[in-house]
Amino acid sequence: MKLASRLAIALAMTTSTIALADDGIPGPEQDPYIWLEQARSPEALDWVAKENARTLAAFEADPRYAQLKAEALAIFDSEDRIPFVTIRPDGLYNFWQDKANPRGLLRRTSLESYRSDKPVWETVLDVDALAKAEGKEWVYQGSTCLPPTLNKCMIALSDGGEDATIMREFDMKTKAFVAGGFVLDAKSQGGIEWVDENTLLVGRNFGAGTITESEYAFTTREWKRGTSINDAPEIFRGDAKDVSSGAALLRDNDAVIHARIAYRGISFHERLWYVWKDGAWLQLELPTKANPVGIVDGHMLFSPDVDWTVGTQTFPADSLVAVDLEEWKANPNGAKKALVWAPGYRQTKQGSTVTAGGLYVALLDNVVGKVLKFNFDDGRWTSKPVPLPDNATLGIAASSDETDQIMYTVTGFLEPTTLYYSDGSAPPAVLKTSPAYFAPEGMEVEQHEATSKDGTKIPYFIVKPKGMKADGSTATLLTGYGGFQVPRLPGYLGSTGKLWVEKGGAYVLANLRGGGEFGPNWHQTAIRENKQRTWDDFIAVGEDLVKRGFTSPQHLGIQGGSQGGLLVGTFFTQRPDLLGAAIVQIPLFDMLRYHLIGRGASWIGEYGDPRIPEQRKWIEGYSPYQKIVAGVEYPSPFLWASTADDRTHPAHARKAAAKLKALGQPYYYFEDTTGGHSGGVDNDQRAKLQALQYIYLMQRLMDRR
Repeated sequence: MKLASRLAIALAMTTSTIALADDGIPGPEQDPYIWLEQARSPEALDWVAKENARTLAAFEADPRYAQLKAEALAIFDSEDRIPFVTIRPDGLYNFWQDKANPRGLLRRTSLESYRSDKPVWETVLDVDALAKAEGKEWVYQGSTCLPPTLNKCMIALSDGGEDATIMREFDMKTKAFVAGGFVLDAKSQGGIEWVDENTLLVGRNFGAGTITESEYAFTTREWKRGTSINDAPEIFRGDAKDVSSGAALLRDNDAVIHARIAYRGISFHERLWYVWKDGAWLQLELPTKANPVGIVDGHMLFSPDVDWTVGTQTFPADSLVAVDLEEWKANPNGAKKALVWAPGYRQTKQGSTVTAGGLYVALLDNVVGKVLKFNFDDGRWTSKPVPLPDNATLGIAASSDETDQIMYTVTGFLEPTTLYYSDGSAPPAVLKTSPAYFAPEGMEVEQHEATSKDGTKIPYFIVKPKGMKADGSTATLLTGYGGFQVPRLPGYLGSTGKLWVEKGGAYVLANLRGGGEFGPNWHQTAIRENKQRTWDDFIAVGEDLVKRGFTSPQHLGIQGGSQGGLLVGTFFTQRPDLLGAAIVQIPLFDMLRYHLIGRGASWIGEYGDPRIPEQRKWIEGYSPYQKIVAGVEYPSPFLWASTADDRTHPAHARKAAAKLKALGQPYYYFEDTTGGHSGGVDNDQRAKLQALQYIYLMQRLMDRR
């Protein structure tokens, strides 16, 4: 069917009500835009080209566009930005992209050189040269290396930035792919783990009966060098109904393998864990919302996301629980358990790493960062705070398995990121500081609370011009996430500070339920049947901004990506009267078909399953795609996506734009034809995306008086 015919039918169908299919899931007869779910069909790409041309004409013609793009590109290409590293036995490794190397260089240097203002780097892999030689749009997606030397690696490459990769064996000493080495040349989700120099554990798409509905692997094979992957024996098999499943190795910091473990991801947030014991896989008696942390000082550590009762003991959610390693290996389910740490009020773990010297845990304490070091000394667990700056966002940037070397990041909205380093013999000291990319002198940060629909207090930060009048005239950009226990924290604004706040706008970051700012319960109270709470929280922050006079509906814009794109979609369809602009980035949007699009089925644990009538009812209450209807004036949203995004998939944004168009509603749509779920694959494209969005915001929020 021709494109014009499809659109004519679409327009007719938006004016009438059509019953859903028997299973409650819209099909082609109910949804005239399903053809846009074919990411690279000629019809879909023709539609994308026309939409891109219209949007670029509207934004690139703005006299401010060139300046904004140049300012963003200068930040992204800055030679004095911190080159973050991983710590390996043969040096510090960094992946670097700039104007001369848009696809990037994998390079290394020594600690001594890294300490200098101008480190001397040795190129290990030139991705631009590789892409040119092979005629591919290769994007470097990381490496998995054999401990303890980490010289033998499997390099992951994606074509155009999608999540699916190929993998090739690479020798870090010779700086070359290994001739006749391990190669996984079929694009797939999944990964590998090294058993030894000649053996890999591989979890990939091996064909029919090996991937889940979410398109992740659920089998693991043990592959020996010199044999075909097709002949590799299967050592673990989950279930096709799992989100994903796989086997791995439990190693200590000396690279000694203590056990083979495996998991079945029965939902996005729930796993069943197994250990290989006496020739069979033994299921561990853990809550489904609990995970191994690793080996520390001769102990195996676990962390539950729910309260965990064992006999007469109850370990609270988000705690750390230890068992003696040798006792656990002998009796995995009977080993005595001990509390290592439990969170206080509004405390939560935000990441951890194990070095030769102990366990380091990054915490949030009422959205302020702390780092604790844990050790088992004299028969008991002890902890001590790592001396780092107060009232900042802290993170663990890098660590070593073999030594106690560790690096931390310290940042804030207006404070450029600082990198601290310690080798364990002295407190952390400043190693590098990012340059300032905008002038913070005329800005200030405040924290406030909004009251959500059910009375819950929702904190948010606002970065605004000092002395800003509370007359509702300030162009304000509100953002958030609110899903998957992911926190949104204060961090250096960088390009946002330069392109938006420095030019008079205000920036707001909301800490919504569904996120991870206050621990597992903050997340679990706003999932599935309670997901509307996240949307209510975001709307409440918008209402509070207006109530306080920080802004007004004609000057308030919202922005979010992925789950955050769904967040923006629910806001602008539920409260379009409260907004002047909405940027919907790489979103989820059609929640009645999301399980059929991209990796959507993997997120049923967060949203529910639209195939189940009771759960479909939750989702129907907010699904933005279905909430776009005739007779409502929406705030001319700007939707953008990526053709190569095989995670959320561009269909969500495409279909939203097509439906708005059929209803005669103003909107903008742009699709990055390269890049994956994060957008542009090089700095020039990232700068372009930034400039397009801020021109849109300026036109909608700053130019309207």
